[in-house]
Amino acid sequence: LRPLMNRARNSKKRIVFPVGSFANFTGVATVMGLSAGVQAIAARRFGAGKTDSTAEPLNAALLLSILVALPLSLLLVWAAPYFFPYLNGDPAVIEHGVPYLQVRMLAMTAVGFNFAFRGYWNAINLPKLYLRTLVTMHLLNILLNWMFIFGNLGAPELGATGAGLASAIATVGGAIYYVCLGLIYARPNGFLRSRPSRESIKGVFRLAAPASFMQVTFAAGLTTLFWILGQVGTDATAAATVLINIMLVAILPGVAFGLAAASLVGQALGREDQDDAMRWGWDVVRVGMIALGLLGLPMILFPGHILGLFLENPDTVALAELPLRLYGGFMAIDAIALVLMNALHGAGASGTVMRISVGLQWGLFLPVAYICGPVLGGGLLAIWCVQIGYRTIQTVIFAATWKRGKWLGIEV
Repeated sequence: LRPLMNRARNSKKRIVFPVGSFANFTGVATVMGLSAGVQAIAARRFGAGKTDSTAEPLNAALLLSILVALPLSLLLVWAAPYFFPYLNGDPAVIEHGVPYLQVRMLAMTAVGFNFAFRGYWNAINLPKLYLRTLVTMHLLNILLNWMFIFGNLGAPELGATGAGLASAIATVGGAIYYVCLGLIYARPNGFLRSRPSRESIKGVFRLAAPASFMQVTFAAGLTTLFWILGQVGTDATAAATVLINIMLVAILPGVAFGLAAASLVGQALGREDQDDAMRWGWDVVRVGMIALGLLGLPMILFPGHILGLFLENPDTVALAELPLRLYGGFMAIDAIALVLMNALHGAGASGTVMRISVGLQWGLFLPVAYICGPVLGGGLLAIWCVQIGYRTIQTVIFAATWKRGKWLGIEV
């Protein structure tokens, strides 16, 4: 990918990708919660031995994706020229960013399909099918980007629009591959064998809606955070951009452990073994803390080397070193929240997770970050310390919520 980046380095077109991708993420966040809804219900039925009906929530989620994502994507395609200038006012960015976003939005229904299948495969202990499809999609995406951005192999040279087209085609291709896998592995479990019942649709929607709302507000919160950082200064924004991207990548193993916990907890509840469900949460937390703690060690020991891979200005690197060290030392604690948040999703407590996450992000973190950063002059370090403090409080609340055990009685 480095040659692709170098060829675009001197053009404003490179700004299109983060702006357009963020706008796309905000849009598709409305269907991301389908994964949590499908996983919670399917895992519960799998644990109860009702394997012939585990795919019923998947059918409902696919229908919801069509009913929700298809009209929403068409609306956003129409509205893109009107709202995109509010994201970035540069005429060159608008010129290339609008068609890029419009093409990406056309694949929103396929995104909903992909998240629905992710929840299903994890719920029935077949995450290898999710991994296989994910790798295939990424490889196809890279190939199509190389073709459509620069006009290789006889393809038209479409620039930023080509990047959007490549991602959209890869996403649709992944959805088609998922359906084919479903016909092979999930047909005996009820996949596409009958029309989803109203109860199944309501059950999936009840769990998916809070999870999707949480994703949308998380994306909006990131936008607000970058606005706050912009009030501090350009160097702080550049350093924070790299720090946040490192953090988002570093927590992926924690999310993976959380998805595993969601399935294990849901299956235990399906067996009506509440003690086992409670133990699974704490057991996965221990493993996640060890894994993320080890992953954080390089951030503590070699922050400059890691940051130097992404930043060229020595002053910006120096500005980001201490925040990266702090987060490296905090990762083991963050693993607790990542695991238990997803485990609560698996238990059907999506509403509880949404209230905790959204409430702390918007009611605590963002206001205090604004006060400590731009208003009091604390800069990037103060904002980063506030973030670690807020995530620590979130960890304590999730742990207390798990220990209290009210989620044990939730019916899905």
